[in-house]
Amino acid sequence: MTEALVIAIDGPAGSGKSTLGRALASRLNLQTLDTGATYRAMAALALRRNIELTNLDAIGELARSAVLDFDHGVRIDDIDVSEEIRSDAVNAAVSVVAANALVRSVLVAWQRDWAQRHGGGIIEGRDIGSVVFPDAAVKLYLTARAEERAKRRADEGQESIDRRDRLDSTRSTSPLTMAPDAHLIDTTELSIDEVVSAVMAMIDVARGADR
Repeated sequence: MTEALVIAIDGPAGSGKSTLGRALASRLNLQTLDTGATYRAMAALALRRNIELTNLDAIGELARSAVLDFDHGVRIDDIDVSEEIRSDAVNAAVSVVAANALVRSVLVAWQRDWAQRHGGGIIEGRDIGSVVFPDAAVKLYLTARAEERAKRRADEGQESIDRRDRLDSTRSTSPLTMAPDAHLIDTTELSIDEVVSAVMAMIDVARGADR
């Protein structure tokens, strides 16, 4: 187990990752990182710069030169894109950008550095336990029935969610997948308090094993 406490939360859109992350952060006095937002920020910047999303080298170069700041909203190259990253345009673009191996290499390194600088954290995404933090103290994989996930993401729409899930699950680089040692939690009929209680018990066990 890593020295800094890292809780990895993976799962598809609308499974409850962000809600759980915020609840755990308040219990554990840790900060949260939505790694999906790092890819969304990169997609937003690419759209602003009119860079063709399928131009792998150009998007990769953009990632190498971009400066991310998640300590003051979501900023990239000193542009606040906190609202923009949830736009329809970014929803449509993010899976293409996230499938770029060059982008993933840059952003995975940034995500690991973020955790180091913040003394760990509650880190959510789609490849956190499998790729970004394979030695995380606790790995969670959240899921929920499709209709429940669509209801939670009503602003995005079922078609967009299904498209992103399909692209993210089938991409060749770091696909959405459940790590072999992750705890699977179906949040469909669970309250947030029930999920938090179950996860806190897992964290207590992990901490005990490290003593």
